[in-house]
Amino acid sequence: MSAPPPTARRPRRLGWPRRVFSQVLLMQLAIATGVTVLATGLFLAPLSAQLDDQAMRRALAIAQSTAAQPRLAESLLTTEPALGGPVQSAAERIRRATGAEYVVVMDRRGVRWSHPDSGRIGEVVSTDPTEALAGKEVMEIDSGTLGRSARGKVPLRDGSGHIAGAVSVGIAYDSVRARLLAAIPGLFAYAGGALAVGALAALLISRRLQRQTHDLAFSDISALLTEREAMLHSIREGVVALDRTGRIRLLNDEAQRLLGIGPEVSGRPLAEVLGAGRTTDVLAGDVAGEDLLTVRGSRVLLANRMPTADGGAVITLRDRTELEHLGRELDSTRGLIDALRAQDHEHANRLHTLLGLLELELHEDAREFLTEVVGVHRATAEQITEKVREPLLAALLVGKATVAAERGVALRMAPGAPLPDRLVDPRGLVTIVGNLVDNALDAAAGSDGALIEVGLRAEGRTVVLRIRDSGPGVPAGQRASIFTEGWSTKELPAHGRRGLGLALVRRLAERQGGSVVVDGADGGGAEFTVVLPEAMTEAVSDKTGAAQ
Repeated sequence: MSAPPPTARRPRRLGWPRRVFSQVLLMQLAIATGVTVLATGLFLAPLSAQLDDQAMRRALAIAQSTAAQPRLAESLLTTEPALGGPVQSAAERIRRATGAEYVVVMDRRGVRWSHPDSGRIGEVVSTDPTEALAGKEVMEIDSGTLGRSARGKVPLRDGSGHIAGAVSVGIAYDSVRARLLAAIPGLFAYAGGALAVGALAALLISRRLQRQTHDLAFSDISALLTEREAMLHSIREGVVALDRTGRIRLLNDEAQRLLGIGPEVSGRPLAEVLGAGRTTDVLAGDVAGEDLLTVRGSRVLLANRMPTADGGAVITLRDRTELEHLGRELDSTRGLIDALRAQDHEHANRLHTLLGLLELELHEDAREFLTEVVGVHRATAEQITEKVREPLLAALLVGKATVAAERGVALRMAPGAPLPDRLVDPRGLVTIVGNLVDNALDAAAGSDGALIEVGLRAEGRTVVLRIRDSGPGVPAGQRASIFTEGWSTKELPAHGRRGLGLALVRRLAERQGGSVVVDGADGGGAEFTVVLPEAMTEAVSDKTGAAQ
């Protein structure tokens, strides 16, 4: 069998190009050509009329100059029309001097006294001289015995001002047309030069557009935009795009949710929308690095920033709130496991001691040893519950006291009135106290006379919390920065992030209209003070008194 004949290629049809730069180039060339042709036409259209007007005005000026000759009217009235007469001589002298086609002087009857063709002297003029003989000046394009010409006619007056005749001067129309035709090549040359410059500019602009659009077609760009919109609004990461001036150029739905802003902020400066703080610094690029942590409201965000070629940037945001909570719980669990492991060893030692006392039949010593061990834990729990009436907060402090004791740190309550069980947000205060006690425990562990003192008191509806430790303290130059997200002096935990505890404490305090500060404690160490206005509900007695 023979091979099938090769498929013939279909001829490539000429049509509208698909590439952006090609379409723009053709459109610009078409516009430049159209504008050039239109401008040339608009220039040529009035040029003919302007040349006609100039020729008629020139003819009229020659006629006026001729009629102003002092003895021309007198010669017209005192002589006969003849070839060598004074009128013919004067008219021919003026015609040759001015380059006019003819200079005709006529009497009131319209009889010629001068003409370039001497055979027509004494004949009546071929065009109507009525208006000129009536005292009017006339400009016109007309045809006569010498052909088509631009004409000017004026009355000829004698010494007393009476009209003695008229003067008609003609400019050959062929000369006017020749001037017009002579101007066209130069005009086309200028138009061609302008068109060439426009075409070159169009080519350069199109080349630049080709580089900027990566030689894509309009359909490709439209498809990319559609896909981009679908992708941006479907992914579960926040995307924020900034221009070179720091204004928000784009943000998707997830970014709006994470940052707590709406689509109306597009086009506004980032600092104006988010306000001052670490989140703004991270998004603006003032903080360098990868996987930067920041806190926005109650959310912990992980940000990465990528600069763009136009001087702007694209920032991606991921919600790490749940992961950070799980990481902190993991740290707490590990700490509790370590404490339980240490407590298990201690408990075993105590049981061995108790067993030895019983085997030695030292029953009284055994009773005293057991009473002492149980009494220490009970005294600590009773001391805390006496000072803190809120069950959640008291339970937290009892647990922290146990962990602190296993790490060789004493946790005690500061003297003062107890905190009533009237907290508006107990869980928020538990988070604040837990973070501050954990930091104090890490700082005080291993120090001489390791101690943590917790003070809680109510002043009206305001809660004042003070936590003092015996650790190395916080240098004065770092006391403002320790509440910044990411700041920490500790080693990285299992989840790889630190520096959020104090930042969350500040956010929680500020959310309730309060504040948190750190100072040096008496005898060394650090003292954190948290003030929470409106953190307590009104007492029942206050309400009763108000009702009365």
